[in-house]
This record gives sequence, C-alpha cells and structure tokens, in this order.
Amino acid sequence: MHGTADGFSYGLVTPLVAYFMACLGGALGLRCTTRAMRVAHSWRPGWLALGAAAIGSGIWTMHFVAMTGFTVAGAPIHYDKPMTYASLGVAVVMVGVGIFIVGYRGAAGTALFTGGTVTGLGIASMHYLGMAGMRFDGKFEYNTLTVGVSVAVAMAAATAALWAAGQVRGFLWSVGASLVMGLAVTGMHYTGMAALSVHLHTTGSPSAGDPPAGLLAPMLIGPLAFLCLAGVVVLFDPLMMTGRPDRSPAEHRPGVPAHPHSVARLRTRRKTALHERRTPQNR
Repeated sequence: MHGTADGFSYGLVTPLVAYFMACLGGALGLRCTTRAMRVAHSWRPGWLALGAAAIGSGIWTMHFVAMTGFTVAGAPIHYDKPMTYASLGVAVVMVGVGIFIVGYRGAAGTALFTGGTVTGLGIASMHYLGMAGMRFDGKFEYNTLTVGVSVAVAMAAATAALWAAGQVRGFLWSVGASLVMGLAVTGMHYTGMAALSVHLHTTGSPSAGDPPAGLLAPMLIGPLAFLCLAGVVVLFDPLMMTGRPDRSPAEHRPGVPAHPHSVARLRTRRKTALHERRTPQNR
C-alpha cells in the first residue's frame, strides 16, 4: 500500500532550524580549515580534524533536525541507533578526507575537485545511510534521477565551500560561504526527500507511536554539545576573529594566497638583489 509521508509536520520550524545548524557547522568547519592553511605543519592536522568534525556534525544535526518533522501516516517510525551513529561517522570521515586534501594540497585544480567530490559524497552518504536507519512497517523507494541531482548538489556545495575556505579573506567571507553551504546542504536534503516514496506492508488501522522529536532529541545532544565546544575554540582564537596574518612562514600552495607581509618582504629582497647586481656595472 502506498503511504503518505509528511516532511513538514511542524511547518517551517524544522527547515529553518535545520538550515541554521547546517550554517553553524559549515561556518565553524570553514573557519578551522582557513586557520589550518595559515599555521605551521605541526598545528595543521588538529585544525583540519576539528573542521571536519564540525562540518560533519553540522550536516548530521541538520539532517535529523529536519527529520523531526518527518512522519508517515499510520506507521510509527523508529531509528536504528548503531546505523544512525554510523551515518555521523561516515560524514566526519569523508568530510575529513576532503578537507585534508585541500588543507595540504591547496584549494585549486585537481586537489579542490577531488576534495570537493569526496566531501560531497560524504554529505550524500550521511543522508541516505541515515534514511536506511529508519525502521517502520514499510519501505522507502527512490527516484534514481532525483537522487542523482541531490548528490550533484552536495558535491557542488562542498567544492564551492572548500574553495571559499582556501581564499583566506577574513571572517565575513567565511560567514557568507557558510550561508551558501547551509542553503546547498539543506537543499540537498530536501531534494533527496523529494525522491522518496513510501510503501506500507500492512493495510490495517493506523497505529500510534512516539513522535519523531522525542526519539531524536536524545541522539542530538552529543553533536550539539560538540558544535558549542567548537564554537568556543573558534571564538577564543584571536587570529580567527581578527584575520591578522600569522607569524609562521607562509607556504606557497595553489589556491592559498601568500601572507601580505611575506609578499612585501619578498619584493624588497628582490629589489635589493637587483640593485646590488647593477651597481658594479654602473661604476
């Protein structure tokens, strides 16, 4: 029997809150990635790992906040906790792979394309693995074309966000990038949900069950607490908020601009060397 699904049981509340969570995770993750590109090698893995965990937690929280408004008429929904948490792990690991590629190879060319593709696939994998963890008396079926569109949206959003992180243009630039990323990730979620159709196994009378919000709220506490902790780390890092250049040696990698002071020093040295070479000839 064909089931009736409703993804907006609470109206616009869940989409808006979900969008905010996606923006929060994206903003923290992109700022950490930007910070990693401006420090020495010894600090870079920690910042990149924090960025991956922030983005992964943000998109996972976005997904399940949105799912609190998802119901199927006549079929109570439950969640398989191991698979649900596995979707969080997949998101963090795959996003981490993409971020580390860009963090060490630069936000341009092949590195950007590869990092954005892996990160986008991580976002999409989290979504569909999370959906596979739902348990009810029926099954989901997906429209292949719409699923493909949702994956393409995720990859495009991830690539654009990583490119923005590599520009190192200050706090407001990262905020704007996170707003775009949040819109794209939320759009990917609802595009994926548009590909969904529900088929119930029974035709009996509807049965009651716990509301989705009551089932999901306990699982959301951990990722929400982590995002708050990551926010504290970013807020108390002066370089992240002020955009001052780091004193560590600049690294010249594709897609990562050199520090302004480093560029000035390099130009001065070149002029001095050229003047010294020309002076004996003039004498």
